Formats: sequence, structure tokens, C-alpha cells
Amino acid sequence: MPHVDVKFFPRGLSEEAQQALAAELSDVIVKHLQSKESSVSVALEEVQPDDWKAQVWDKEIAPNLDKLAKKPGYSM
Repeated sequence: MPHVDVKFFPRGLSEEAQQALAAELSDVIVKHLQSKESSVSVALEEVQPDDWKAQVWDKEIAPNLDKLAKKPGYSM
């Protein structure tokens, strides 16, 4: 039951663009994890730049740097 949680700065994506992004992410998960498409869920969350450090970096990225498959090219 793979779940992908994507947080990003606001981009003004239309509902159609969000659905296309979620579908493409789902396709990649299905391909690489041999999951059923119906088992994949995708969350998209816009985070304001001023909130990134407190909401994302401090809670999700920094404490898990050793677990990240791809580390960010920035630090805070």
C-alpha cells in the first residue's frame, strides 16, 4: 500500500495539473514497486515558503536525513 506525500511551495497548479502529477507519480510507484495502481495513494500539499523550515525541514527532513533515498541539495 504505497503512499506518496509531496510537499512543495505554492505553484498555482490547477486541479487538472494536480491530477496529472499524481497519476505520473502513481505510475512510477507501480513500475518500480510492482504495486497495483489501486493500492497507491498520493497526497499533494502546498507549503508556504515561510513555513517550510518549521513544517517540513524540522519535522520531516532533518530528523530523517539518514533514511532519505535522495537528500536535498540545501540545508537550513
